[in-house]
Amino acid sequence: MPRDGQPAPNCYDAEPIPEAARAEIDRLLASGDLFRYTSENAPVARLEAEFAAFMGVKYAVAVSSCSQALFLSMKALDLPRGARVLVPAFTFAAVPSAIVHADCTPVLVEVGANFRIDLEDFRAKFDDSIAAVMISHMRGHTSDMDAIMALAEERGVPVIEDAAHSLGTLWHGRKIGTIGKIGCLSFQSYKLINAGEGGILLTDDPEIAARAVIMSGAYEHNWKKHPGLQNSYLQWQNELPLYNCRMQNLSAAVIRPQIAEVERRVNDGRANHDYVAERLNTSEWLDVPPALAPETRAPDSLQFNLAGDWSDEEARRLQSETKARGVSVQVFGLSQDNARAFWNWQFLGEVPELPKTRAMLMRACDTRLPARLKQPDLDYIAEAILDAVAVVKG
Repeated sequence: MPRDGQPAPNCYDAEPIPEAARAEIDRLLASGDLFRYTSENAPVARLEAEFAAFMGVKYAVAVSSCSQALFLSMKALDLPRGARVLVPAFTFAAVPSAIVHADCTPVLVEVGANFRIDLEDFRAKFDDSIAAVMISHMRGHTSDMDAIMALAEERGVPVIEDAAHSLGTLWHGRKIGTIGKIGCLSFQSYKLINAGEGGILLTDDPEIAARAVIMSGAYEHNWKKHPGLQNSYLQWQNELPLYNCRMQNLSAAVIRPQIAEVERRVNDGRANHDYVAERLNTSEWLDVPPALAPETRAPDSLQFNLAGDWSDEEARRLQSETKARGVSVQVFGLSQDNARAFWNWQFLGEVPELPKTRAMLMRACDTRLPARLKQPDLDYIAEAILDAVAVVKG
């Protein structure tokens, strides 16, 4: 709905794919060379080398999605069937699904009002039965990695970072996705780099990298097209199942030119987020939790809490009022069948009751805030939300 003649901003379209990608796609289509193992210098192989260098890790394995990267991580760690894996209860359904897919058992940990893992519950549930920790930096909100890594290292338990939303985020200046034993990132459409679908597994461990490469689908001797790991591959040739979740060359062609855009997108996204957050925090009814002290965020969306006393009816009305103004705001726990609400994960069987996480989700709001938006767009979004709050709360 126009507002003073200004149409609502489009918060869903991604940035255009760089021209360099289009030229490479035309070349690939003309040749039909779409399989990553047709040649040693294929676009996927080049992406792996470039992205590993960009992130400052030794090895990168490009796959079809971040979910598959998470699944391969657990298989590469050789976790036994039924292994118990700690995971935050505020995440996307695909994350516990990857744990189940790997024949492991998710152990859901409470998440607080600041969208980060509740360390008291984390410590309480981190007993001798826990075989791995999967930390989901949901919507780019970094949990206390100092505390998490200290406890995991003390117990000799590997940490997998689900950094799907966190490309460009820093913790004490170190890139999120490179702190744990394995990091997994996403190239799905709504992420900082957009390939429609795609994911990548990062590690400094040659055995994990070799196992992940073979299980991703490097059958026969295609692992020879991955440099630097020949001794490790020889150990695992024919010893591991193949899950065939490779990335194909068209996806890599779309991703590679966008790596150079990451820094700009991070800076623009942070500036946009902080501008709107400052405006929303002027309302007594809204609260945008601040970053943790060691955290330098790279947001492409905005999450805020409904502060004070809100009924479910009022929260639903806020969704309707913002929608009428052309701005989509979702309350996680009040959006039907939302895949981020843990009580909808019926595939887990008996879903545990997690009162802190439930309370947060029932009043936590989510809205898209792409890095490409300009100040008039940001003003429109902030004013639409603040006006909707004024209508609901008076």
